[in-house]
Amino acid sequence: MPNIKSAKKRVLTSRGRTEANKAAKSALRTAVKKARAEGADADTIKAASISVDKAAGKGLIHKNKAARLKSQLAKKANA
Repeated sequence: MPNIKSAKKRVLTSRGRTEANKAAKSALRTAVKKARAEGADADTIKAASISVDKAAGKGLIHKNKAARLKSQLAKKANA
């Protein structure tokens, strides 16, 4: 643990952000998994697409990965 006050705060905030990012990324993976599952309806696919956009906006995933995921989901929806 650091001795300097600002460094202590930095450790605490980064720990909190790490937890939040981990939870958000997990939720994203779950949404995409549900959308890719057999018998997924259009609403589930649309919700996953929105989740992907939000994750990219927050910087959890790269914008190119977001575009790729959305493309794959759209392909599945149209199939």
